[in-house]
This record gives sequence, C-alpha cells and structure tokens, in this order.
Amino acid sequence: MAQLRLLVYLLLLLINFDSYEVVLCVKPTTMILPLYHTPPKNYSSHRYLQSGRPSSARMALHDDLMINGYYTTRLWIGTPPQMFALIVDTGSSVTYVPCSTCKTCGRHQDPRFRPELSVTYHQVKCNVGCTCDSKKETCIYGREYAEMSSSSGVVGEDFVSFGNLSEFVPQRAVFGCANSETGDLYSQQADGIMGLLRGYLSIVDQLVEKKVIKDSFSLCYGGMDIGGGAMVLGDLSSPTGMVFANSDPYRSPYYNIELKALHVAGKELPLNPTVFDGNHGTVMDSGTTYAYLPEAAFLAFKSAVRFYWKNS
Repeated sequence: MAQLRLLVYLLLLLINFDSYEVVLCVKPTTMILPLYHTPPKNYSSHRYLQSGRPSSARMALHDDLMINGYYTTRLWIGTPPQMFALIVDTGSSVTYVPCSTCKTCGRHQDPRFRPELSVTYHQVKCNVGCTCDSKKETCIYGREYAEMSSSSGVVGEDFVSFGNLSEFVPQRAVFGCANSETGDLYSQQADGIMGLLRGYLSIVDQLVEKKVIKDSFSLCYGGMDIGGGAMVLGDLSSPTGMVFANSDPYRSPYYNIELKALHVAGKELPLNPTVFDGNHGTVMDSGTTYAYLPEAAFLAFKSAVRFYWKNS
C-alpha cells in the first residue's frame, strides 16, 4: 500500500533525533539586527580579505512563521543595485525575482526588477546547459512547488550583492527573471525566492564554483516569538554543543537527514525506524511551515498529541 503523505504543522520541539536534543543554533544577538544597505559608488570600494581565503556573506533574516509563513533575506541585483526581499528556501534550486515585463506577477513589497535600468544586465543566450525558448534564442526556467504555485520566465545575468556585512565584492550570477507567477508566489508579500538547493540557478552554487565562498551556508532562526534571524553564506565555526546530523547527497538532491524517532512530551513513539526510509529520507525545507509524515508516523503522532492534551 502506497504511503499516504499527510501534513501537520511543524512542531520542532516535539521531534528528537536518536534521543539527542537538537541544537538548531546559538542566537548571536548582533546578527539578528536589521541591516541597511548603502549602495557603493563603485564595486572596487568593497573590501577584500587580505589572506586570500574564501570570503563569507552575513545577512539578516526577516519575517516569521506565525504571520508571514516564511523567512526572507535581502539581495541586491544590478548596476546600480535594485533591492529584493527573497524567501530563503533550502527546498528550491532557483533564485528568481519578478521582471518589469511580467504581466501575471503579483504586487510585492518592492518594485519589480527593471533590467533596462541596469547597465550590467543581459539575458543568457540559448546553450547546451539550459532549457531554451521555442526560438532557441534565450534560456528560460520554470518551477512548480508543492503548494501548487509556480514561477517561470527568462534567465538573466547580472551583479548580485548581499549588503554591508558581505566580505566579497558583487559577483556576476545567473538568476530567473519571472514573467509569470501563480498561487502563493503571486499573492505573497516577498518578492521572490533565494534557492539554496544545488543547481545552476542557485546563488550559493555559483559562488562556490567561483571559489568566492566555501561550500557551506548557515541559517539561524529567531524563533516563533521573535522572528528574524541570520544567514551566513560560506564558512562559519560550529556553535558549541551543536549536534551533527549527516546529509547524504547520493540519496537525494535535497538536504536530507536520517530521522530515527519521534518524541511527544518526552516519550518516544512506538515506530519502526524503517518507516522513515522511503523516497528521499527526511528532507529539511526552510521554505515550508509544514511537516509531511508517512501515514503510520502521522497516525501515531496525532494520537500521542491528542492523548497528551486530553490528560494534561
């Protein structure tokens, strides 16, 4: 019998991996303050690291799960820079912003990207590494998401930057310039998505390939009551007390972990660990507020939560 995938709101405090308490992050207060970007007069005014080692970009996270349902960060694109609020999404490989030419994009918190105002922008021509339009002239992209929303458009290239705490100069990168949005992507306040999954439209992968940053990134959430947080692209020392969970890139294209047990109110549910072994394992997706469980795990979880509230 095929597993019925059901959803519940993500209750991180009830989930325990291999009987260890998961430490998500140590919240450095200096990193959750809002950042303000002052556009440089020229790109050469940005500082370089003298040691020659890969740099990093540190930026604030904004918004929260309770009101917005997502976390965003800021990305600047073009010359002169245009600012966008993008959802930080570890479940997507696409970074995109709505284009000024889009006729079916929603009204978001910032103006759409205007390629004609950037002296360094150009569309990516059709090549063997991308999907081409019907005329075989321009690279295009299209993505559909689990909540039935979608984004599609052309692939552009321009300079991108991350704000005042970035240790490297703006870099050329390819990204999606949307000509169509549907569903939640159309109606949300955020301008677009910053995809952190691997792929040629992933900003992180492009920076790693250019050896600008090391092959890592970090997310630290402010929590339900605070919101916001911080993100680092590149190397960062592990917080003291952090519990490591391995992600197997050969098992799945997504960031996955081996989930071994569920605990409700400190008690482990009577589940065979193999119930979590199907498909991609347990995927860590920063772009959704839901947890999807196999049917057996969901039923046991629901029963335990009901019992706890009934008897507490």
